[in-house]
Amino acid sequence: LEISNLSEKDILVLRLDLTDRSSHEPATNSVLKHFGKIDVLVNNGGRSQRSLFVDTNLDVYSAIMELNYLGTISLTKHVLNHMIQRKKGKIVTISSVMGIMGAPLASGYCASKHALQGFFNSLRTELTDYPEISIINICPGPVQSKIIQNVFTENLAKSIENSGDQSHKMPTDRCVRLTLVSTANDLKEAWISDHPYLAVCYLWQYAPTWAWWLMNRMGKRRIQNFKSGVVSFLL
Repeated sequence: LEISNLSEKDILVLRLDLTDRSSHEPATNSVLKHFGKIDVLVNNGGRSQRSLFVDTNLDVYSAIMELNYLGTISLTKHVLNHMIQRKKGKIVTISSVMGIMGAPLASGYCASKHALQGFFNSLRTELTDYPEISIINICPGPVQSKIIQNVFTENLAKSIENSGDQSHKMPTDRCVRLTLVSTANDLKEAWISDHPYLAVCYLWQYAPTWAWWLMNRMGKRRIQNFKSGVVSFLL
């Protein structure tokens, strides 16, 4: 409001819980009542994970999938119904480079992002009769945010104590700018990351055997640091 020509009626903020799927339709209807249409949906809710599978309760994996995957596709379903009626819209989903690779200490998070990748890539093929509805997957690497402070650990009641230094990660505003550029140009998928993480993405895509070898070497050291209490976070 302070830096643009927007007025109060141009902004609507609604509280939303992705795990409360019964609230997604009323929230969608509230937006439609206020604005009359939805041009773009950006799915950006989720939590990461830092724990070894052998130490992690299964209810953590259930919670990750409920939030990152099921909550996202639930909200998408209600918004997509409106976009199909209009035959127009953009659905942007913030996935992760972890949606195209695997990494230790984040098996549940990787699984949820792989699920999103598979779902939206499949959904895109179901919308060929609606060429003006774009399905866009954004795969960021490490970005400066509070995702580490809010990660799942080996049990739902435990939080992480040390989030570590984030200065090496991509600034949030650059990630947002590149996401907007990708959205404006209807890219089906965009990897938004600095090296060396971006180089690892290309390895997973084009030379998976080398990627597995590299990740095994990096993963062993990462697990050792994790067990000794040394902060070593990729994402």
